Amino acid sequence: QVQLVESGGGLVQAGGSLRLSCAASGTMFKNSAGWYRQAPGKQRELVAGFTSADSPNYADSVKGRFTISIDNAKNTVYLQMNSLEPVDPAVYYCTAMGRRALGGVAAYWGRGTQVTVSS
Repeated sequence: QVQLVESGGGLVQAGGSLRLSCAASGTMFKNSAGWYRQAPGKQRELVAGFTSADSPNYADSVKGRFTISIDNAKNTVYLQMNSLEPVDPAVYYCTAMGRRALGGVAAYWGRGTQVTVSS
C-alpha cells in the first residue's frame, strides 16, 4: 500500500515561487510519479511527470517554469514552481504507481494541496 501526502501549497504573488512536496510511504514506482492539477470547473490535467524516458514530461503551459524532481533517500517527489502566473491556481495532486498490500500494482493519489496566485 502506498500513501502520498502533499504539502507546500499556499498563497503567493504572481511571479513568485513555491515548492510542493509529496512524501510517499510504501513502494512507489518512481518512474511513474507525477503532479496533476485541477482548477475549479476544469478537468484534472498533467503538470509534470516521470516516464521511462530520460527526461520528465511537462505541460506546455509550465515548461521552463516548473521542475519535477525526486529525492530517493526521502522517497519524496517535488515540484518546484517558479514565475507563477494567474493561470496556475489549482489543487495540485501527486500521483504514482505502487505495490498493493495484497499484491499487484495500483495508481495512488494524494489528497491535494491548494495553490493560489494573487495578481
